[in-house]
Amino acid sequence: MSERILLVEDEEKLARMVELELKYEGYQVEKALDGRKGLELALSGGFDLVLLDIMLPQLSGMEVLRRLRRESQIPVIMLTARDSVVDKVAGLDSGADDYVTKPFAIEELLARIRAVLRNKSGQSGAPLAVGPLVMDVEKHQVMVRGQSVELTKKEFDLLRHLLENKDRVLTREALLDAVWGFDFVGETNSVDVYIRFLRSKLDDAFGLKLIHTVRGVGYVIKEE
Repeated sequence: MSERILLVEDEEKLARMVELELKYEGYQVEKALDGRKGLELALSGGFDLVLLDIMLPQLSGMEVLRRLRRESQIPVIMLTARDSVVDKVAGLDSGADDYVTKPFAIEELLARIRAVLRNKSGQSGAPLAVGPLVMDVEKHQVMVRGQSVELTKKEFDLLRHLLENKDRVLTREALLDAVWGFDFVGETNSVDVYIRFLRSKLDDAFGLKLIHTVRGVGYVIKEE
């Protein structure tokens, strides 16, 4: 059975074009032209991915995303003409899985969709763990010694990538590509900033030493 995609986009010509391209690629597509209807459909279940515009009538895309994330971890790719770094960070930290700016080539959008769906299908039910830290990817939950740890979407994604590569040293560039995306506009110190956030919430808060710096190379997560 082909994947079902919900397209929430108020520009009808663009929505129609994207719908036709997605159907040509074999996806099942349903459209919503405003945020309220989009949220209702997304919460109804049965979709594998949501393509979500930010500038929508009735409910903005950011508000749709925030409400959706309270109840669902369905993958979301934001579609928007707002391409500033601040807007991208806000969308990703609110729970978006990827961010595509308009105008975009349909080939790029299709590649992003394939990547997000691959990531979704590759998720294992088995938790990721190192020492007393346990991550349940499906529940989007991190526990240390039985205590829940609240992480932002980006912190969670960074920690997940470190855990999936436990005992392996990852460069800042590799972490940027894997967690922020290949087209991220910014400095590699973004990785350092989020590593500090994770250390504050995990290592410092629980008296651990799990996230290690390999000077001149990058970071690794491993047993103390």
